[in-house]
Amino acid sequence: MKIAVIGAGAIGSVVAAYLSKEGVDITLIGRNEQVEAIKKNGLKVSGVRGQETFNVEILPQLDYEPDLAIFTVKTQDLEQAYEQNNKYLDNSLVVSSQNGVQADNILGGHFERESVLSSIVMFGATCLRPAEVVFNFEGKWIIGRAFMPVSPKVHEVAGILKKGFDVVVSENIIGMKWLKLFINFNNCLPALIGKSMQDTFSDMDFCRLSIFLLREGVEIVKKAKIEVVSLPDFPKERIFGLVNMPVDQAAGIINKTLTGLSNEPLYGSILQSIMRGRVSEIDFINGEVVCLARQIREQAPLNSKVVDMVHHVEETGRFFSPEEVKEAFKRDISVNR
Repeated sequence: MKIAVIGAGAIGSVVAAYLSKEGVDITLIGRNEQVEAIKKNGLKVSGVRGQETFNVEILPQLDYEPDLAIFTVKTQDLEQAYEQNNKYLDNSLVVSSQNGVQADNILGGHFERESVLSSIVMFGATCLRPAEVVFNFEGKWIIGRAFMPVSPKVHEVAGILKKGFDVVVSENIIGMKWLKLFINFNNCLPALIGKSMQDTFSDMDFCRLSIFLLREGVEIVKKAKIEVVSLPDFPKERIFGLVNMPVDQAAGIINKTLTGLSNEPLYGSILQSIMRGRVSEIDFINGEVVCLARQIREQAPLNSKVVDMVHHVEETGRFFSPEEVKEAFKRDISVNR
């Protein structure tokens, strides 16, 4: 099976590197600066599997028909990635891997629904410079279908991806994506101050703020009667337990969990985009709850505020100081402990 990985950022680079190492026929599709850097110096990956340089085939856009195309660009870049490569995708299976819950709908607007596979990436990586990636932590790669039952083709694809990763097939991947959305909710706070996850959540005020944002998001999803499904190694009760326990107790769990995720500095997906001078996926994470609240005639003021503040950072190129963020949310992080 010929596979194209469309998107040479953190996740796409890790996928291409370790599948190619196992002999899978992989071509990575990236932006011009990524193509130039990888062709010149190879793809350098460090982190939990050690340090290695991979000679990965990379192109600025497809010039052949792959059997499988894995889209690893951010949700906000899916349309552009499709437009640049659709000439060769008419007969391909395509796989989404984005955070949030909209990627399958976007791809489903361009492909027959039988051709669209859905996935959730639970491993973490950081890419701040082209061709240089840190593989921060291992995790499962969950694959299924958004629009119909799992088919033998899903298991065939899973079998190939298992050559490089711990792959699980899911019968209810959409419900799992809503839980993954809540796991990604914390990405917005490091993006406000330009600091790593470890630095951000060593501050207990930010840990408390993350709980308030999460409480609001979970409440909106409950009111919308959306089913949230446990992930293989992450039961939904962890999230629901956090939002129901006293704030300081929950904040302590956030502090311990997020400061210990990786030995290397871990920058959330939203901050990574901003540091590369690109638009982030904030509208498809915290912004997804804001949009859902409008649809059911509810309000999500905390998440609305954080979405607006992230957009301000994107537009101005200036991060807020921790004190400025605390002042903006002063009332929210000091009450109801």
